[in-house]
Amino acid sequence: MVQSTTIAVVEDDPEIRALVKGLLDREGFDAASCGDGRDLDRLMARRRIDLIVLDLMLPGEDGLAICQRLRRDFPDTPILMVTAKGDDIDRIVGLEIGADDYLPKPFNPRELVARARAILRRTRGARRPAQSQLAKIYHFAGWKLNAASRELNAPDGRAVELTGGEFSLLMAFLTHPQRVLNRDQLLDWTRGRNTTPFDRSIDVQLSRLRKKLEDDPKGSAIIRTVRGGGYLFGPAVECSRGRHVGDP
Repeated sequence: MVQSTTIAVVEDDPEIRALVKGLLDREGFDAASCGDGRDLDRLMARRRIDLIVLDLMLPGEDGLAICQRLRRDFPDTPILMVTAKGDDIDRIVGLEIGADDYLPKPFNPRELVARARAILRRTRGARRPAQSQLAKIYHFAGWKLNAASRELNAPDGRAVELTGGEFSLLMAFLTHPQRVLNRDQLLDWTRGRNTTPFDRSIDVQLSRLRKKLEDDPKGSAIIRTVRGGGYLFGPAVECSRGRHVGDP
């Protein structure tokens, strides 16, 4: 990453905040410290932020409330949520309302850097797609996704917002339609290799994506669960070049 990559560290403990900022600075990032949500608001009013490392246990407005507000006001800004070890409910809720990844405390500093890099690679790729992706518009079951702008439109024309993780997951399905994909493949394609064997974030993102696609998993017509195998994207997919994805 280049020096112009700005990461906001939102943490109320001054020692942890200084430790994380120093670590990110040494790795070539431009880290900015925030003690709470108000500090973050002031920072985002002055500068473009590429990633937010957000602690959940904050004074005043807590991390979950901040995450929900950021997803409404800054849907394209990725969030790495930091949770106390064992706070599974808060972690799941955070992922459901739009956090891109999570990291439990206490964490290995190298893992924090690895996860930050993985999120930035994924979200920057989505915001600045390769030239070959610029013209691609995917059509499936009446839905339309513009891969360049990340704009998803429902069959009635209504715009549906996607988080970075949801967009990556949908793109994995659209580029591998009518094929069984297991959880490891989906984790690799959407979050890189910085995952653990028990990482359940893909399940949370899949549940959110199904809701946005108005897809009932019990009678799913779009994303089907394959027993013992993974998931299958059922509809035929066409892109703007006028051929089925996967055709020779």
